[in-house]
Amino acid sequence: MFERVNEWGFIDAFMKIRPDNFTRSGLQALYDHFIALEAEIGEQMELDVIAICCDFAQYKDFNELNEEYDNVYDDLEDLRGFTQVIEFDDGIIIQAF
Repeated sequence: MFERVNEWGFIDAFMKIRPDNFTRSGLQALYDHFIALEAEIGEQMELDVIAICCDFAQYKDFNELNEEYDNVYDDLEDLRGFTQVIEFDDGIIIQAF
């Protein structure tokens, strides 16, 4: 059984449970990512806020991300070889790996 959520419901679910994991614009980018993924795979996904917070991390820019990973990556294209990268106006979200 699934409850369909729109962008507002998606963002609200995070703000209630984990308000500090992502910015509002980061959550909008994640929502768009999951909507596109659902269309690609042809099935609905379950909204699990805790799992998403464990699986994805937001950074303000590539430099912040690269510092956390000990400057291993040359650029975003290099990083894309290892994980999903979601770029948006206010930062970067990557899937944990």
